Amino acid sequence: MSTRVVIDHRTGGASKLRHPEKAHRPDNPIARKPEWIRVKAPGHPVYHETRALMRDNNLVTVCEEAACPNIGECWSQRHATMMIMGEICTRACAFCNVSTGMPLPLDDDEPTRVAEAVAKLGLRHVVITSVDRDDLADGGARHFARVIGAIRAMSPDTTIEILTPDFLRKPKALEVVVDARPDVFNHNLETVPRLYPTIRPGARYYQSLRLLDRVKQLDPSIFTKSGLMLGLGEEKMELAQVMDDLRVAEVDFITMGQYLQPTVKHAAVARFVTPAEFEDYGTMARVKGFLQVSSSPLTRSSYHADSDFAELRATRNKRLEEAR
Repeated sequence: MSTRVVIDHRTGGASKLRHPEKAHRPDNPIARKPEWIRVKAPGHPVYHETRALMRDNNLVTVCEEAACPNIGECWSQRHATMMIMGEICTRACAFCNVSTGMPLPLDDDEPTRVAEAVAKLGLRHVVITSVDRDDLADGGARHFARVIGAIRAMSPDTTIEILTPDFLRKPKALEVVVDARPDVFNHNLETVPRLYPTIRPGARYYQSLRLLDRVKQLDPSIFTKSGLMLGLGEEKMELAQVMDDLRVAEVDFITMGQYLQPTVKHAAVARFVTPAEFEDYGTMARVKGFLQVSSSPLTRSSYHADSDFAELRATRNKRLEEAR
C-alpha cells in the first residue's frame, strides 16, 4: 500500500506563506494522483543519514525545496541534488515550489561545504543546481565555477553535472561556467513555447535554447541535457517540435516527467500522462537521435543521474568508435 507524502516547506512559522506572490491567484484544486505516480513515505536509515549530512553542512537541496516525489529513493542511495546560492528565487514560475523573493547575499564558504558533502557521501556523480539569481550581475556564474572547482579539488574522480538558470541578460556568464568544465551541462526548457507566458513567464524559450546551443559551440566535449514536464496542456506535435529544436542545438540527453502541482496556487495539472504515452515519447526522442532518453511519470532532471551519465558516456564512446 502506498502513502501520499505531503511536504510543507514553509519557513518562519505557519503564518508565513512560502509563495506570497501567488496568493492573489485563484485556487486550482489538486487532482488525485493515479496509482502509477504515488510513492511511499521515506523511511530508510540511509535516507535519514543523508538528511542529517545536509543539515550538518547547512546545505539546501532541490529534492526538498521542489518537493520531489523521488526523495525517499534517492536519499536512501545517498543521491541528492544540491541547490546553491540560497533557497529564495528571483522568479515566480507557475510550476515551481521554490520560494520567491529577494535572495540573501552569496555565502563564500558554500563551495567548500558542498565539496565536503560530496566527499563524505563518496559520490561518483553529483548534480548541482541553483535558484535563479537575477539580482547578481553574472547570475551566479562565478559561484557555479567556484563550486565545480572545489569539488574537483576534493573529489577529482567525481563527475559533475550542473543544472543552471538561463542567465538571461547576463553577458559572458555562460562562458564562465563552461570554462569550469562540468561533465554535463543541464538546462531545462520545462515546457513548449506556447505555454511559456503562463508557466514560465520570467524566461524566454529561445534564450534557453540558445544557451544549450552555445555550450556545444564553446566546448563540444561537454554533454548537454534538457528536461520537459508533461501534463501542462502541451500537444504531441509541440513536443515533437521541441525535440527537433533540441537536436538542432545538439543536445545529447532529454528527460520527460509528469508535472505534479505543489499547491492550489500553482498551475493545475491538465492531465496525467500514462506510462504508455511516456514510452511512446521516449521512442520518439530516440528516433530523433538523442544519445540518452529518460521518459516516465516519475522522471526528474537528476533522477538516476549517476547511472544515466555512465550510460550516456558509454553510448557516445561507442558511436565515436563506430565512426572511425
